[in-house]
Amino acid sequence: MDDDELAELLERFGLSEKETDTYLAILERGESKASAIADAADVSKRYVYSISEELEERGFVEVDDHAVPTVIRPVQPETVVERLTRSVEEIEPELESRFTATERSGEQFEVIKSRQTVIKRIENLLAGAETEVTLSLPAEVLPRIRSTLEATVDRGVLVLLLLGATEGDQDIASLAGTASTVRTWDALVPTMLTVDGRHGLLAPSQILTTSASDTRAIAISQEQLAPVLAGSFLANYWPTAEERYVTTPNELPCTYEGFRSAVFQIALHRATDTRIEASVTGSPVGDRDLPSSLTGEVVDVRQSLVRPVSSTLPIENAFELEVDGERYTVGGTGAFLENYEAESVTIRALEE
Repeated sequence: MDDDELAELLERFGLSEKETDTYLAILERGESKASAIADAADVSKRYVYSISEELEERGFVEVDDHAVPTVIRPVQPETVVERLTRSVEEIEPELESRFTATERSGEQFEVIKSRQTVIKRIENLLAGAETEVTLSLPAEVLPRIRSTLEATVDRGVLVLLLLGATEGDQDIASLAGTASTVRTWDALVPTMLTVDGRHGLLAPSQILTTSASDTRAIAISQEQLAPVLAGSFLANYWPTAEERYVTTPNELPCTYEGFRSAVFQIALHRATDTRIEASVTGSPVGDRDLPSSLTGEVVDVRQSLVRPVSSTLPIENAFELEVDGERYTVGGTGAFLENYEAESVTIRALEE
């Protein structure tokens, strides 16, 4: 490291250019008089006296003003570094406590070149998931993100996981807890991730399986595009994969902000012949004269998230309520074929 690089590093700790020159002159000469330091640093003797007091306060030097003339000596570099390190460690938690992370609108698209960065991004997105995750990736990558997936499932997030390039029969027991439901495919599928309909990632799976791959991943944070990616996952890949694991139904009652989560749970409970009542808050579609909330028995469900499939389209998710003898279809955000667009769904078991 040359003098310029060292000076640049010292300036990062708050020393000015002149202060840095003076401090380096003191280091090089050891115990010295102000006049000798002034000549070496090309500054005035008065300046040396002034700046030495400041350097002493920061722990860089010691000033012996009992001697005549005054003697200035450098503190051992090891001690200086320890003090600086301790200061940085002390300030970190204070900075963290005051830090507010905001999403930068200018970074809606990002090209990722590194396999490690792709895996880290997948883990970060999973850790921030609140309602729903769709994910396809090579089976060999599962052990690297397993703990993050399990933590996501434990938070009550709906996780649809598709593993590609599986070899032979996948051990069903090994899949438990990694997702709400897991499907497998013998072929290598694209790595695709969507989180809460807001964030997504798309990449050729070679970026995760080949160390020398020159492929790239694309991360997006745009509410208009992430649902398109989820739709592609559900329409093109999910229906053709083999269902290998499905979680048990949640205990009731339970409330869901994510509509697909509610549909998934309704399908699981109906598969056990449990009669379900749902209370829905939201708004009618079009000009229908409906209240802001509906409560009734679930008499039908249309979905392809879990087998048996009951929808006519792979991306269709809806259920039907019977309220006071009338039937109403309920869809999620953006519903236009259904009678009602749900924002929140609470499901409970009906007493026989």
